[in-house]
Amino acid sequence: MIAAEWKPIPELVAKVSGHKKVLVAGCATCVAECAAGGEREAETLAPLLTLALAEKGHSVDVVTVTLERQCEFEFYNEIPDLLETEEIDAVVSLACGIGVQAFMEWFPSVRVYPGVNTSALVIREAPGVWTARCEACGDCILDETFGICPMARCSKGILNGPCGGTSNEGKCEVDSDTDCAWKLIVERGIQAGRVEDLMAVRKAKNYSNSRHGGPKRIVREDLQA
Repeated sequence: MIAAEWKPIPELVAKVSGHKKVLVAGCATCVAECAAGGEREAETLAPLLTLALAEKGHSVDVVTVTLERQCEFEFYNEIPDLLETEEIDAVVSLACGIGVQAFMEWFPSVRVYPGVNTSALVIREAPGVWTARCEACGDCILDETFGICPMARCSKGILNGPCGGTSNEGKCEVDSDTDCAWKLIVERGIQAGRVEDLMAVRKAKNYSNSRHGGPKRIVREDLQA
């Protein structure tokens, strides 16, 4: 899933303090799963924002709505009427960066502020704990590393074995609380009975399909009408 975290309340207060009525727009998918931007989070943020604004001497009315997905325009049907009837002059979007961009593209005349900082593609390891597992590099080699991504889970993004800083306990020298990704890869290889596969030297990453070459666009002609 895509993970995000709330922006600091003072930062949001500074952004919306000049407005009269603000809509906090939640998103019921990825950011809801990581407890940053779903309906519950939107309903929680609204009164906190109202109180923080009042403490600064700003009288701002804050209301909420939650869309199924802000990254797809088909879910915006109710928003135009809401913006007009409620006389909304600003939106705090709790969607990921994609959802914020979609909201601003669909409603270019409305001032939209991101309410969260989008951080990573993650897996939930435990309640309240999410860890990055994918860098969206565009050149996936997970079949070669037994389902453990060295780009996301090695602090140095090393493709061919551990660095010299790995501790005797198999921990990363950058973060001693983190297992060395290559220790995990080797252990997974042993478990699969194919550790010898790791002897092959992996080529440098092909970044031509990543974000580093400019905005990436995926076209599936078989899905186009």
